[in-house]
Amino acid sequence: MKILAVGWNYLEHNKELNNNELPKEPVLFMKPDSALLKSNKPFFIPDFSDQVEYEAEIIIRICRLGKNISEKFAPRYYDGVGIGIDFTARDLQQKLKSAGSPWEICKAFDGSAAISEFLPIEHFQDINKLNFHLDINGKTVQSGNTQDQIFNINKIIAYASKYFTLKIGDIIFTGTPAGVGKVSIDDHLQAFIENEKMMDFYVR
Repeated sequence: MKILAVGWNYLEHNKELNNNELPKEPVLFMKPDSALLKSNKPFFIPDFSDQVEYEAEIIIRICRLGKNISEKFAPRYYDGVGIGIDFTARDLQQKLKSAGSPWEICKAFDGSAAISEFLPIEHFQDINKLNFHLDINGKTVQSGNTQDQIFNINKIIAYASKYFTLKIGDIIFTGTPAGVGKVSIDDHLQAFIENEKMMDFYVR
């Protein structure tokens, strides 16, 4: 399986990163399966970064093999929705961006893709109007709604499948809203879709 992720997919997040020009098509990057962090296991801050930041995102699970999927047929290719946290070594990212270098070491390191369990798509009335939020130590630090995505889930699937064959079990991180910030040792992270708690774990 593979993990695909979309960067810069919410207007306000682009603003907080001082991205002056909005993307005209989805910005994709990948994480290996070794990045997965499941079952509410703790996230360990790596020793190569002094500024690891959280990015809460709605995630979807691919359920059919597909290539060059048209947008109108995209809903046939995912069956589960959850929430994930794309942990980012921001200090490394800034260094890499300045040098025009690839992002893998700041985005795809071990444990950098924390994910919840998946719920059936039918569990929610409309996944293109999903509220979600992240609390740290009991305080909401990020909140968003999928209707504010620059590229919705169907557009993401259609675009990604032009370049990568989507396979059963693949996971797509669909982008983070504004409010990203640094995590510290002993932080308690809880992530919600609507008012349903999906993740509950600690930083070590």
